[in-house]
Amino acid sequence: MSKTDPGRFFEDYRLGEVIRHAVPRTVGQGERALYHALYPARGALHSSDTFAQSCGLPVAPLDDLIAFHTVFGKTVPDISLNAVANLGYAEGRFLAPVWPGDTLTSDSEVIGLKQNSSGKTGVVWVRTTGRNQQGRPVLSYVRWVMVRKRDPEAPAPEPVVPDLAESVTPDHLTVPEGLRFDGYDFDRAGEPHRLGDYAPGEIIDHVDAVTVEEAEHMMATRLWQNTARVHFDATHREDGRRLIYGGHVISLARALSFNGLANAQMIVGLNGGAHANPCFAGDTVRAWSEVLDCAETNVPGVGALRLRLVAAKDGPGDYALKDDTGKYLPHILLDLDLWVLMPV
Repeated sequence: MSKTDPGRFFEDYRLGEVIRHAVPRTVGQGERALYHALYPARGALHSSDTFAQSCGLPVAPLDDLIAFHTVFGKTVPDISLNAVANLGYAEGRFLAPVWPGDTLTSDSEVIGLKQNSSGKTGVVWVRTTGRNQQGRPVLSYVRWVMVRKRDPEAPAPEPVVPDLAESVTPDHLTVPEGLRFDGYDFDRAGEPHRLGDYAPGEIIDHVDAVTVEEAEHMMATRLWQNTARVHFDATHREDGRRLIYGGHVISLARALSFNGLANAQMIVGLNGGAHANPCFAGDTVRAWSEVLDCAETNVPGVGALRLRLVAAKDGPGDYALKDDTGKYLPHILLDLDLWVLMPV
């Protein structure tokens, strides 16, 4: 018996099984420093202990997407090592801050399976939960992945497609314990805009851009211990190019959104998302946001803003996402629907 693991193929998944992912990861100030070096991230709450303390928190939590990337990275050897593409996200909830020194683990439950018509691949839906060292959930989300079959002739399972919520409702968003914005310092945060300054339908062009470098994306993907072959092995794709990890594009877009959304301090919900087209080294990533909704939370002074965050490479200067057939335009890289917290 071979001692090495080639990764799971579509026919290896069973509906309802729970996969306990290796390896626990203790995260700290090193991850924060590297994250801020890799992305132009400068949200005040995640950058400064004193700012976080003025908002009722004991210290600055690690960036929300550090938690996401770490939890996601644990799942890759079991879920997407043999993936063709990561297709989407839903029902994402950030349930507790991750503090320096926390140890994160990940588990995934298989909640859907459907073979594709080609017979060569299938789609696997999983609900992943990340927990800290106390076993407390810090993050939960659903994603679905197109995975290769080992044997195209293997029988297809009975298709099960989960019924997923269109969005996380505001009453299901978790405001971190102690968080308050009654003494919020808008000058130190970087912008004066409150929740009431945003209106549904408004589009914010975040102005700045970042050109993706091969070395940076590979360093980032290794940092999150993401082992998917398409990100490292240039022979794994017919075009001989390494695919940029989709989470790298998410973090770039989130960091770019500071210009216009500096007070969107914490991500608390991930309603949906699509990596619309592949990103490669040399692409220049730009971002804009569309305001979808504004809501109150159960904490006075803390509001929730629902945003569509879009990342695009060089293309038309308008904000169109799809063509007349409903297909994403070729320059669109990311279409992400999320909830953030900001002062009322």
